Amino acid sequence: MTESDLFDHVLEQRIAAEAPLAARMRPRSFDEFVGQQDIVGPGRLLRRAIEADRLFSSILLWGPPGTGKTTLATIIANSTESYFTTLSAVLAGVRELRVVIEAALERRKLHGARTILFVDEVHRWNKAQQDALLPHVERGVIVLISATTENPYFEVISPLMSRSRVFQFRALADHEVLRVLKEAMEDPARGYGGMRTEISQEALRHLVRVAGGDARNALNALELAVESTPPNEHGAIDISLSVAQESIQKRAVLYDRDGDAHYDTISAFIKSVRGSDPDAALYWLAKMLHAGESPRFILRRLLILAGEDIGLADPLGIVVTNAAAQAFEYVGMPEGVYPLVEATLYLSTAPKSNSTRSFFQAQKILEEEGFTDVPMHLKDAHRDGKVLGHGEGYMYPHGQPGHYAGQQYMPTALLGSYFYQPSDQGYEAEVEQRLSRWRTAQRNALGIEQTHQYQILSEEEIIRLKAAKAGK
Repeated sequence: MTESDLFDHVLEQRIAAEAPLAARMRPRSFDEFVGQQDIVGPGRLLRRAIEADRLFSSILLWGPPGTGKTTLATIIANSTESYFTTLSAVLAGVRELRVVIEAALERRKLHGARTILFVDEVHRWNKAQQDALLPHVERGVIVLISATTENPYFEVISPLMSRSRVFQFRALADHEVLRVLKEAMEDPARGYGGMRTEISQEALRHLVRVAGGDARNALNALELAVESTPPNEHGAIDISLSVAQESIQKRAVLYDRDGDAHYDTISAFIKSVRGSDPDAALYWLAKMLHAGESPRFILRRLLILAGEDIGLADPLGIVVTNAAAQAFEYVGMPEGVYPLVEATLYLSTAPKSNSTRSFFQAQKILEEEGFTDVPMHLKDAHRDGKVLGHGEGYMYPHGQPGHYAGQQYMPTALLGSYFYQPSDQGYEAEVEQRLSRWRTAQRNALGIEQTHQYQILSEEEIIRLKAAKAGK
């Protein structure tokens, strides 16, 4: 060993010894790995492939921070005879990738050795950078292991996805985070087992609860608690509940305003309001506001819901929500939370109806059958009435008994077609009674015997209809 190599070795040892607790406690084998047992538990396909050093196809590890993605890559590095190298998509680009590929080709040509490349935070690479991986993954020059906290189906290009097996990691359960903390307290070499350190059960439970399934977050908090607490008169470090609360004061809410957590949480919020569960709605609302979501975005979604899911069952729903949106603009945060909560509670507890979706059935018929002519008596009489007879025969409803005229309003080809189906909820139940009388009177006046009541389209059908219209 040269003098330079000796200094490098000493430096590496020093860096390892001074590394953060989370890095020192990183599992070195599957026996130390915590969580994700459905992926790497005994007998699972991926674990068998890694232990047999038969990982020949690319894999993509997707999940929240602190759940073991990088740790699994490290275990693979320790288990394989292939050359293992890493790139961080935060720091590296195509130039660094090109160096890795050239070295992998040379290694394969001279020694017949495979190269496994681990790309962390792969979603940070743009499309062109991800495209640069494709030919080398396709040819087998490298076996790619990529990791991301974002939904790869949105953030990773489709050709790369099709060449990778996706494994979704979940947030660790409380008992798994607790195991990680206890091992750090007991390990004499890498953790605090060699020190006189005690932690109360209340402090442990607090760290576990606030960590939110993130082992790294929990270990960082434990390290801060231990390293910043002076020994007592007996020379021991006592970690009490108050010390734990100081070391991890606020739960780090997993929430990216452009990512899955954003869409999943607003979805849970809207579905809770639609499902008439005000308590769940308040919980998801609190999570969004805590994570910094825009209140205006939430109010816009509530305005949509008021029209889509409340409708005429409670016509005040959209009025209250619109008033809340206007009030928020006057007040702003933090007090603006009150009109936002009021709108949430009002819509959550209001009777529900999705009858406004009947519009899309009318739109579907229009798309399928094309435009039809306006009946003569409904045409504008101000311009061509005398010459062409437009408007002739029209009955002014306010001149009729009950302010209703049972005349034809629908195109002739669609007479007897009913799109709107009032629900039996709230105010709309009264609407249904009036509308039933009017429709009966109209059928009698026009001599219509058969009617066609269209079913309200499902959400999937509406999405397809909108997509088809956008494509034209």
